[in-house]
Amino acid sequence: MLENDLTTDLIVLESHISGLFDSIKKGSSMLKDFQTFEMRLFDQSSLGEMIRYILDSAKAVFDLDQVTLCLLDESGELSQLLAEESFDPAHHQRLTLLCDKELFSTKFGYVLHSYLGSFVQEHFGHFFVSDDIPLSHIAIIPLYQRGEYLGTLNLGSSRPGRFFGSITDDFLAHLGVVVGICLENRLNIETIRRTSYVDTLTGVNNRRFLEQRIGEEVARCQRNSDPLTCLFLDIDYFKSVNDKYGHLAGDSVLSIVAKTIKSQLRNNDVLARYGGEEFVVLLSNINQSTGHEIAERIRINVQALKITFSEITIPVTLSIGLTTYRSDRRNPLTIAEAASCLINTADSALYQAKNNGRNRIEYHDIPMDRPFAQLKA
Repeated sequence: MLENDLTTDLIVLESHISGLFDSIKKGSSMLKDFQTFEMRLFDQSSLGEMIRYILDSAKAVFDLDQVTLCLLDESGELSQLLAEESFDPAHHQRLTLLCDKELFSTKFGYVLHSYLGSFVQEHFGHFFVSDDIPLSHIAIIPLYQRGEYLGTLNLGSSRPGRFFGSITDDFLAHLGVVVGICLENRLNIETIRRTSYVDTLTGVNNRRFLEQRIGEEVARCQRNSDPLTCLFLDIDYFKSVNDKYGHLAGDSVLSIVAKTIKSQLRNNDVLARYGGEEFVVLLSNINQSTGHEIAERIRINVQALKITFSEITIPVTLSIGLTTYRSDRRNPLTIAEAASCLINTADSALYQAKNNGRNRIEYHDIPMDRPFAQLKA
């Protein structure tokens, strides 16, 4: 009798030990997968890339049927940063951005602690998208940015009981912390970048950004033998605007003109405030003729502006200098020489436009036989 009891206890113990080993192996595999996911998540170079990686890779890494993000974006900062990357949330069903805190609360509620349990359409349908695979078990993990509630990371599986177990709880809690930190870090990096390269008054890029980017555009032009057109734009009689209406009025004119110029450009075109009332535009793979059409469209739209400040309408026009660079393989310029030629030749054309009466466009050929030593000071 005693021998039978001992045998039974031994069998139970062996089964328990086997179960523990299985749990350890499963946990070790999960840890390895998570570490790989975590390292690659930190390596993503932009906010859009990071969101794509979370939505696409987490599904495969963790063997899930659906992964979504629901984020609160009250200030519009997330939307703006993604727009600068040409990342349109409307084309990504698994990403939801809501700027209205009250609507976010009404639609999603505030998930202060992770929810692991059965999927109920009535309560959790908003967190996921319609899919061919019906969800059975879900995990909704809250995310925080600088101590502020940012939204949720949502994981769905068709397998019942997919997220049960203390090991799973620990992994998911850690996953939420890691994703929240990555979002915060990326937002901090993008904020610093924008502060460094964006003119705070007009919201367009500044001269520092242009001096970095123009080398990249010239290098691409030389590599692909594509034309690169440069526009140098100056607001006519801007000093008199400041003198007559005040600097606040001048700031308003600068901001509105910058937005008007930008509205006539492609997403990949470079627009920078060069200094004072001067702007520079780089048009990649645009020849002289098309560049002139774009410049004329900008000039007409600025002239048509009705800028009102303190109930006074301020007339505004632009003078524009234009030049187009094409790489000459027989007499190649260095990238620095070509960049200097581009800026200085466009500036020379602008000077002629102002001398010829303003509110007009002038074109100059780049003097390939005498490269400028440096960018216009």
